[in-house]
Amino acid sequence: MKRLFDIVLSSIGLLILLPLFALVSLLIKVDSRGPVFFRQERVGKNFAPFRIYKFRTMAADTEGPGSLITVGGDSRVTKVGRVLRASKIDELPQLLNVLKGEMSLVGPRPEVRKYVQLFEADYKKLLMIRPGITDPAAIKYSSEETLLAGSDNWEEDYIGKILPEKIKLSLEYVDNHTVLTDIKLIIKTVLKTSPLHRNTGRKCQFS
Repeated sequence: MKRLFDIVLSSIGLLILLPLFALVSLLIKVDSRGPVFFRQERVGKNFAPFRIYKFRTMAADTEGPGSLITVGGDSRVTKVGRVLRASKIDELPQLLNVLKGEMSLVGPRPEVRKYVQLFEADYKKLLMIRPGITDPAAIKYSSEETLLAGSDNWEEDYIGKILPEKIKLSLEYVDNHTVLTDIKLIIKTVLKTSPLHRNTGRKCQFS
């Protein structure tokens, strides 16, 4: 049922968003040289690797295996990229991953192998289902880049504070998810990322 739900909605979404995809692709090409899409290996269901799709938001010659996390104010992010990240439009190409069966509309956010290996016991349960575009953790930490920008050691704080909390929320989702909860989370995500409801991005300090 969940897979059918994903196929139907991702197909409809891609058709509706085709004009937006075309416009964003044009803006990315005009703004900076390089490909329209950024692809990075993530760990999927049953630890199977896959390449996640995103609109490219960084200068092409600065993206690479080391660019695992981006914090607010990162100079590598292009002018168009800042808008795409703030609006979460850069995540929309993941509908292709959903259609291909690599992701779900709702599920634990897919991580890079480095961080999965640090919490492998938790991910054995999380990755019993397909990772998703959104989930409760993604909604709570929708302003993660801004939060990390207020940290003196962003990777240490991500691994020690943010990621464990995201894993906790995602585990609760895995234990209790239904099609109805997925619909509610999709609606919450749309509202959270809309201009009227979007977090303005106050910087937080880690204690």
